[in-house]
This record gives sequence, C-alpha cells and structure tokens, in this order.
Amino acid sequence: MTIEAVLFDFSGTLFRLEPDETWTADLVSDIGEPFDAARAAELLHHLTHPTQTLVFDAREQYAWDHRDLAPELHEEAYREVLRQSGVAGPQAGRLYSRLVDPLAWTPYPDTGAVLKRLDSHRIPAAVVSNIAFDLRPAFAAHDWDRYVAAFALSFEIGSMKPDRGIFDWTFEQLGVSPERVLMVGDSPENDGVATTFGCRFALVEPSPTGERRDALATALREHGVG
Repeated sequence: MTIEAVLFDFSGTLFRLEPDETWTADLVSDIGEPFDAARAAELLHHLTHPTQTLVFDAREQYAWDHRDLAPELHEEAYREVLRQSGVAGPQAGRLYSRLVDPLAWTPYPDTGAVLKRLDSHRIPAAVVSNIAFDLRPAFAAHDWDRYVAAFALSFEIGSMKPDRGIFDWTFEQLGVSPERVLMVGDSPENDGVATTFGCRFALVEPSPTGERRDALATALREHGVG
C-alpha cells in the first residue's frame, strides 16, 4: 500500500540533545568546589539517562512518568535529577533552561533533506513527540517548519506515546488512514506501537549526530517513500 504520510519522532530521530563541557564549565559543589571532569560527565549522563542511575520516591516517580504531559511536572522531575546530581538553586535553573531550549538541540545531518524531499513529493510529514516544551523553534531556526504539516506534542494534546490518542490526533490532522502511514522513530515501544494501529514502522538508532549520516533517508528509501 502506498505511503501517503510520514510521522517522525523528535528526540533521537530528527534531532538530538548533545550537551558538552560548556554545560558544566561553571558548576561548583555546595562547598564551592568546581566539578571535576568525572563529576561533570556523570551529571551529563544523569541528564540524558536519569532513570538508569537515580532513585525516585513515589511523588518524584509520578512526576517523571508524567513529565511529558505538563511542563511543571517536567521541571519538577528534572530538578530532582539535578538535585541528586549535586546541582541546585540558580545553577539548576540555568541547566534546566538549556535542557528545554529547542535551539540547544542538534539536527541529524539528513533531517532537512528528508523533510524537503517529502514536501517536494507532496507527502505530508508530522512530528509526534513526547515532550513538555514547544520544539517548533528548532525547525524554524533552519526554515524547516514549513515542511512539517503537524506537530503532535504530548503536552499540548494531553496524550503521549505509546497511547493511541496522540497518533489518532495526528492521523486526523493529516487526513490519512493508519495503513497509509510510515512511523519513523528510535523507540520500538513508543514509536513501534504504531504498527498495532496499522502503520509501517522504521527504527533508527539514537546515535550521536556525527555518527549517523543518512539513517532517515535510508528508512524512507527502504519503505519506497519519496
């Protein structure tokens, strides 16, 4: 069956958050000591893989599990991650602001070309993301927002993957049936669930942007899109 629309995940699919040493350059501990390289690396790991290394109580776990449905829960969850990593107060505020700054995210090398190609073939593209902030400026900064027919953002819609609601909202916005949709993402659970609704699914690895040159283009080509 011909693919008439393509849905993309955001984080680890179209863009990637890639904190570097500038994020921790001015951090000091509660006794005034600068973070050394090992502690800074641990902090950056906590920001990108928090549940692998930290323990939450019931309230904190609730905030973490529902963080992409409400900005206030997202901030609460990540401020706890930062607190357990030894960062609080104004320092935590500065780091959190960078985390939710859409302009701090790096696009994969083929993101723009893939979106443009779909547009040239009149195949609408949508971004379907579990996220608690507006990511549209990340696309607008590259003049790519004009190639995205719909932004399905969990905190705006009130539904997050793998729940069907966010997908149904997107299908309706694009005016397509699931059987004619390709979902591209890095999560077999959150993105791959689209196959249970009738979509096709292409898995991409959330590798560093410098190590993944053409995975999006390859995914579309393998499904005969564009």
